[in-house]
Amino acid sequence: MSNKNGSKSLSRRKFLAATGSLPAVASLMAAAPASGKSPVPADAMAAAPAAVPPPMRKIPIGVFDPVYNDLSLDEMLDKISALGLEAVEIGTGGYPGASHCPVEELLADNAKAQAWKKKFTDRNIQVATLSCHGNPVYPDTKIAQDYDRIFRNTVLLAERLEVPVIVCFSGCPGGSAEDTVPSWITYRWPPEHDKALNWQWNEKLIPYWKETIKFVRQHGMKKIALEMHPNFMVYNPKTLMKLRDAVGEEIGANCDLSHLFWQGCEPVEVIHFLAKNNCLFHAHMKDTVIVPEEKAKFGVLNFPEDPAKATEGSVYFRAVGYGHGAQLWKRVVKAYMDVGFEGIMSIENEDPILTGEVGVERSAYVLKNVRQELLEGKV
Repeated sequence: MSNKNGSKSLSRRKFLAATGSLPAVASLMAAAPASGKSPVPADAMAAAPAAVPPPMRKIPIGVFDPVYNDLSLDEMLDKISALGLEAVEIGTGGYPGASHCPVEELLADNAKAQAWKKKFTDRNIQVATLSCHGNPVYPDTKIAQDYDRIFRNTVLLAERLEVPVIVCFSGCPGGSAEDTVPSWITYRWPPEHDKALNWQWNEKLIPYWKETIKFVRQHGMKKIALEMHPNFMVYNPKTLMKLRDAVGEEIGANCDLSHLFWQGCEPVEVIHFLAKNNCLFHAHMKDTVIVPEEKAKFGVLNFPEDPAKATEGSVYFRAVGYGHGAQLWKRVVKAYMDVGFEGIMSIENEDPILTGEVGVERSAYVLKNVRQELLEGKV
């Protein structure tokens, strides 16, 4: 194709092949003179090397161990080895319990601690995270102190075992100094709720974590991954950032999307937001069903009075791929790869239908398949 002056122009096909990207096409076309001649010699464009994206990291797939609480440590290790899992998140007390980790024994005897860890390394399984979910700002001082003790012992054990991440909750105090049970407040009206919420943050939560982070720093821990969970002060990325900004960069996220799906968060947006702010520390892999008929009538804050009847509510947990399809989870895993996530994908199975080990197996199957497709470039 020639212009009205008879000169030859670069064909569209060759032009696209040479530049290799639409942004480059747009910028070159914008710079093209009115005559229609290419602003860059064709031979120079053909010689330009195509940009090569960095290789995607094979993010280890692991499991959170409370699902195997009825098994001994060795029995659990046999199970997860057979599944081809590469990492574990180990409970050290609090709500998850410590079925496979005798924390005080391991703190009292370093040889025992190293022998305990060797059971994992001998099977090529990484002890990636220690978890001690609890409520260290509980209104009852005795309860709060017990959760705080568990957290501090977990910090000491993580230091000894060279485990880089601790997972826990932010905690939730009462609404005033007189309260005896926690009070989760998300809406600031009527005015007494605004007053109570400010008191919770300024008098309880921020002071506790400011003091606790000093201890964390003394023992070399850099990643305290708070699970963003309802009924706790940190329940979404915004409240996470509020606490992080107030107390320090050691505070980051355990990105459990199961709690964010029903809040209306878009998972890939969340992952990129957390990574951009350098606070994406850990990932729980757990899905959520939002039941359309129930949501349509009652909204998402419709939970059954009997927790054993979870499937009667508008929202309940599922194994990975059983609340949202494999294509969505492929986008999620790709997002973790794209942002250079350095942690593990830890399966936490709380599926009321695919219970226990079955849910772990199904989740692992989905995650391993989408990860392999991504590593092979099948985006």
